Amino acid sequence: MSTNESDKTATLNKFEKIKAEKDGLAIKDELEHFAQIGWEAMEKSDLEHRLKWVGVFYRPVTPGKFMLRMRIPNGILSSNQLQVLAEIVQRYGADGNADITTRQNIQLRGVRLEDIPDIFRRLDAVEMTSVQSGMDNVRNITGSPVAGIDGDELIDTRELVQKVQDMITNHGEGNYTFSNLPRKFNIAIEGGRDNSVHAEINDIAFVPAYKDGQLGFNVLVGGFFSAKRCEAAVPLNVWVAPNDDVVDLCRAILIVFRDKGSRANRQKSRLMWLIDELGIDKFRSMVEQEFGRNLATAAEKDEIDWEKRDCIGIYQQKQPGLNYVGLHVPVGRLYAQDMFDLAQLASVYGSSEVRLTVEQNVIIPNIADDNLQVFLTEPLLEKFSIKPRPLERALVSCTGSQFCNFALVETKNQAMAIAQQLDAELDLPKSVRIHWTGCPNSCGQPQVADIGLMGTKVRKDGKTVEGVDLYMGGKVGKDAQLGTCVQKGIPCDEVNTVLKRILIENFGAKPSQQLQG
Repeated sequence: MSTNESDKTATLNKFEKIKAEKDGLAIKDELEHFAQIGWEAMEKSDLEHRLKWVGVFYRPVTPGKFMLRMRIPNGILSSNQLQVLAEIVQRYGADGNADITTRQNIQLRGVRLEDIPDIFRRLDAVEMTSVQSGMDNVRNITGSPVAGIDGDELIDTRELVQKVQDMITNHGEGNYTFSNLPRKFNIAIEGGRDNSVHAEINDIAFVPAYKDGQLGFNVLVGGFFSAKRCEAAVPLNVWVAPNDDVVDLCRAILIVFRDKGSRANRQKSRLMWLIDELGIDKFRSMVEQEFGRNLATAAEKDEIDWEKRDCIGIYQQKQPGLNYVGLHVPVGRLYAQDMFDLAQLASVYGSSEVRLTVEQNVIIPNIADDNLQVFLTEPLLEKFSIKPRPLERALVSCTGSQFCNFALVETKNQAMAIAQQLDAELDLPKSVRIHWTGCPNSCGQPQVADIGLMGTKVRKDGKTVEGVDLYMGGKVGKDAQLGTCVQKGIPCDEVNTVLKRILIENFGAKPSQQLQG
């Protein structure tokens, strides 16, 4: 090794050194071997890091029981695909369940390493993949949850999202071109007017905009959350037509990020840090050079002019005589039977299609008018309501300490219990978005919520207990903005009282008439 190469290696962070030893994607060819020797015999960097390149996550809090993160572009899957996922988690009994994520995705829990080769064969048979869904890769690509069925949509995002995923993952086979980015990367393509994908928190976001009478996308770049910094995406001053230019622009930005992004300090390796270093104009110039042709300047304004919709309830589609129904899935948690039931309902009443939202809920589209009333009598709708109470309706939660070793607090069960109690105690004029996240990694996205709660440890009565930092001011839809931390170190057993006061003082809540009566 030359002196220059030695110096360069010395400046790499721990994760970059692991990747320099062996590309994470190379793990794909070793899965059969790992299944035979067992997780306890695996080399540590393979077990704890490289498995994530194929979507398999070792969790120290549940040793021997892994999480499997899928790729579900635009959050759309077939009944058959959902049934296969249900069969996978069913195998693991009490340990098996699934979570809908804030990226329209599904994570399976309780999976055993010895089953991974067979699971991957079953996923391949229904054209599903988990490749490149973790670590320094492009995460699940989000799009409008009502793409192709919303009468008010501007651009159908489904095909574009699939094309971008196929480019990045080599049609699900794995792509070494993009398997070694400096850090994780998020892409979203919005097709409607309400910013359903939270464009502002993505590394690349495409939002509808008219330029010279033609409908296409303005492009935003650099949005991200991390423990050290949170930033909203900024305009790239680029407009692209809704065609393969979207795919090519994603490729160009990823290549610039791959080749120029910092690999020294992992806390300063997201795309926005590179944009800060270069300046937006130079960054745009480098992207244009990689793109290989002139990029049009952005349209003067975008078409995000609606407040955010959550898609819960019954809605007429643009196809005459058809409806989509949004079901509320409390904090996104699904069990095997839930998944079987959802798959069956979509097959019997719809078109064998199920959609996921970034609010961790489910949409069943293409239900005929004649079948709608019978559909609404199905027992599953008692659990997954179309008319949830205001706080439960907009509640979002990350996995929490039950399954995630990064989380500092338990989130899902605690979030549901507090929301249910406050819904019973208060009458609210409208839904209030409360997001829980177990740690500063912000998977639960507290910065985009009306009220955000981030897990931490606090001292109370001389003891260390679970607590939260309080965020407020997040806004979604048009004029989206990130919230900020307004109070630190609230013990979890005081959260109910704090939230009750905030809901009354800031959101017009009043003590429940039922309780008063």
